[in-house]
Amino acid sequence: MILLTILFLILLACILTHSQLSLSYAALGLELWFRNMVPSLMPFMILSGIMVRMGLTDKAAMIAYPLVRPVYKVRRNVCYAMLMGFLCGFPMGARVVDDLYRRRMITGREAEYLLAFCNNIGPVYFCSFVLPLLGREQVLPYLFGMYGIPLLYGLLLRHTVYRDLSLSPGTPSPEKERRPGTVLVSCEEKSYGKAPGTVSPERLLAETDSAVQAAVQAMLALGGYMVLYNLLNLIPHIVLGYPLKWTAPLLEITGGLKLLGDTAPLYSLLALSFGGLCCIAQTYNCIGDSDLSMGKYLRHKIILTMLNGFFYLCWFQISPSSFLR
Repeated sequence: MILLTILFLILLACILTHSQLSLSYAALGLELWFRNMVPSLMPFMILSGIMVRMGLTDKAAMIAYPLVRPVYKVRRNVCYAMLMGFLCGFPMGARVVDDLYRRRMITGREAEYLLAFCNNIGPVYFCSFVLPLLGREQVLPYLFGMYGIPLLYGLLLRHTVYRDLSLSPGTPSPEKERRPGTVLVSCEEKSYGKAPGTVSPERLLAETDSAVQAAVQAMLALGGYMVLYNLLNLIPHIVLGYPLKWTAPLLEITGGLKLLGDTAPLYSLLALSFGGLCCIAQTYNCIGDSDLSMGKYLRHKIILTMLNGFFYLCWFQISPSSFLR
């Protein structure tokens, strides 16, 4: 606690004594949040929030479920969380898992399993921002490293650590699985006088309003984290006289990648796999009020980063001429 106090006092002093520099770092975080995060994440947060609240997730997963079920042997709501986590991008994976778990649509074990591999950088962000920034010509090897490795890791976990997951309709997690004070809400608890599952205009409007408010709150928190963790770059910049680009992606991934540019593509890709401290804080913002374990989440992210590094090592050994092109 003393070290944290000293750190934040130093950061406060740096902001006060170097206002223009601190303004530039804060502005970088806000600009990246406004230009990249808000338009790419908020629509998905709102739509997914409505579907979860209306109990439509199992129907939304029907298209992919015939392909996912034989391989991963999971229920439809779990399949939906996998799709949202991989297609919509971070932190939608954690947000959807938390929403489903709180409404008793998945069990605690299923939520732990999903967090182990489904909370990743989004493919739109990766292909439109990261790969052009790094100047990479190939696409498929990087897509495999970013998404194929987590999918294989999830498959391995499903048939080892989480082989006890059931395909039968889930039931609420036992009381012993939840911390005191954890609030779980059944999606049928608020049906506005209608039978469970009935879609009425009143319910649709109410759930839409709830989803919009939750999305706005989540996006504001995300923006605050991006500002804070970009500001942490201020300390090494002032001490050394120049920005320490190597630590920037570990603090906040988007601003850090922009500072680092294409100078160290392998390091940037591994940092993307881990996500950085800002991504960890945002994940805690999504699941911190539940009983889901941040320690287990961090352990899985470290393992995935190591597996990603092993993949790039194998690529270099097999085809050094095409490595990182």
